[in-house]
Amino acid sequence: PSVLDSFALLSGQLNTLNKVLKHEKTPLLRNQVIIPLVLSPDRDEEIMRQTEGRVPVFSHEVVPDHLRTKPDPEVEEQEKQLITDAARISPDAAQKQIQSLNKMCSNLLEKISKEERESESGGLRQNKQTFNPADTNALVAAVAFGKGLSNRRPPGSGASVQSGQPGAGAIIAGASGMQQVPMTAAPAQQQPMLAGVQMAPAGQPGKE
Repeated sequence: PSVLDSFALLSGQLNTLNKVLKHEKTPLLRNQVIIPLVLSPDRDEEIMRQTEGRVPVFSHEVVPDHLRTKPDPEVEEQEKQLITDAARISPDAAQKQIQSLNKMCSNLLEKISKEERESESGGLRQNKQTFNPADTNALVAAVAFGKGLSNRRPPGSGASVQSGQPGAGAIIAGASGMQQVPMTAAPAQQQPMLAGVQMAPAGQPGKE
């Protein structure tokens, strides 16, 4: 019942207000001048909400701009001059000027769009990577720290020569792909083999 009573009261007030506004003696609201009654330099959240954040305060600086119904006198004079100049031009001349202006605007828009496409394509070319960062890091780690390299020696790469132990076999590695020649002579009588050719010791004539 309380809600119905309140609704009936609001409905009656709205009907009364509509009757007053529709009365022939009531002046039109569009012909009335809005006069600000309260001006404050403080921030008003309600005005911020109503103006979507455009007007933070309702002070004496913004009131003349927001409540103005006519343009500035200078702007009004310029507008009158433009209207007078437009009235002097014939329809054919006006159409030619419109076509030339449209052509200029089309050329300008085409140039702008072309420059935008070129700048976008240039940016894509500059941002495109021409290398693989993972491969580069792996290569640097292998060269600097030996990371990822195998400790095994391939066959035929050579072995260390053990000297000072009598009767030990010494193998001297030749070039890649050459046969290894075992030597079992004493250290003082070892004859080096270089590339499969036997070299005579010092003090003995060479043999072919």
